[in-house]
Amino acid sequence: MTLGNTIKTSLRGLAAHKGRSVLTILGVVIGVTAIILVMSIGQSAQNLILNQIQGLGSKMIIVLPGREPEGISDMTTLFADSLKEKDLEALKKKGNVPFAEDVMPLAFGGGSLSYLNEVYSATVMGVGDKEEDGIVEKVLNFTVDRGFFFTAEDVRAKASVAVVGDKVVEELFGKGAEPIGEKIKINGRNFKIIGLLPAKGQVGMFDLDGAVLIPYTTAQDYIFGKKNIDRIIINATEEELVDRTVDDIKITIRNNHGILDTEKDDFYIETQIDIMEKVSTITSILSILLTSIAAISLVVGGVGIMNIMLVAVTERTREIGLRKAIGATNKDILTQFLLDAVFLTVIGGIIGIILGASFSFLASFFVTNFYGLDFAFIFPVSAAILGIGVSAGIGLLFGIYPARQASKKSPIEALRYE
Repeated sequence: MTLGNTIKTSLRGLAAHKGRSVLTILGVVIGVTAIILVMSIGQSAQNLILNQIQGLGSKMIIVLPGREPEGISDMTTLFADSLKEKDLEALKKKGNVPFAEDVMPLAFGGGSLSYLNEVYSATVMGVGDKEEDGIVEKVLNFTVDRGFFFTAEDVRAKASVAVVGDKVVEELFGKGAEPIGEKIKINGRNFKIIGLLPAKGQVGMFDLDGAVLIPYTTAQDYIFGKKNIDRIIINATEEELVDRTVDDIKITIRNNHGILDTEKDDFYIETQIDIMEKVSTITSILSILLTSIAAISLVVGGVGIMNIMLVAVTERTREIGLRKAIGATNKDILTQFLLDAVFLTVIGGIIGIILGASFSFLASFFVTNFYGLDFAFIFPVSAAILGIGVSAGIGLLFGIYPARQASKKSPIEALRYE
């Protein structure tokens, strides 16, 4: 029997048992759909995060307190307090860091905002003033929409003034309100609103819409009750000078802290490249992990295919005997049942790809339109190829045993089967 006739016979057999065929491919459909969905959303999320980080500028350098975490056991370094005001002042001196264009302190944390009977939990960001630390607007990529930003005098005086995000205004005062001059409470302390931020959404690691900006000195003394600085953000004058600037920063802080052994640094530095590499690594590992979990359902689907094919072999015993009686060889029977399994799994793979891509597109559409994020749909071609390849492989792997059982049946005994 020719391969063409074997294929036609296989397809007719599948079409004659539509219900069984659908149930057989269901596990494969679910597995491939999950793989496409995970990989598509994973790549979209990775691109979104990397684009947000790139939006902060390639010349940005972040100085963080404590030793750089190398694992879960090092997470306590996130609460280190080694960066002080003297470090900030030292880094601002051109003699120490000649290629530092801007230097911005950052103290941040959660805060409870209230106005009359309205309460809202927001991110409180203590930053430097606009005039002295021009990096504020450069790093956070904004200009005050209405009103004005606080001054160097406000920072020195630890003034209770605030610039608030669009969502904060909406939650406390109502959409379209003009709250400049009004007073809100932040953790029980009165602050006068002097400026409003435009609707920006997520800017790198910061959600400005749901944030309130105040002088960092005010944040340290009256909101967080601490003298340390959470981050010092620096812009290098040129992208090519980032590495040189990083070296100058390390030398300056080590001199400030009396550190002679570099292994005992109580601070660490991240550049945009460092952050992007870490994010790429983390998201890639998560995607691989989730894809591996989703792939388990393909194996389960393969076992289901094998079981149902064994049932099919039993049901079609007389047909096998009749085909052998008129000249079909063991190889013809083996090929037919193998093709049955491969056809089912490949069809399941194609349906899974279509469903996975459709769900991914809907997810990106929903996130983009309802959350205002640039969550672009990405069709993972490699995942589609993998899905089809794995599906066909599973069809072959789990179809071999039922096919061999069918090919070994005696034609005489098969014809006697009731």
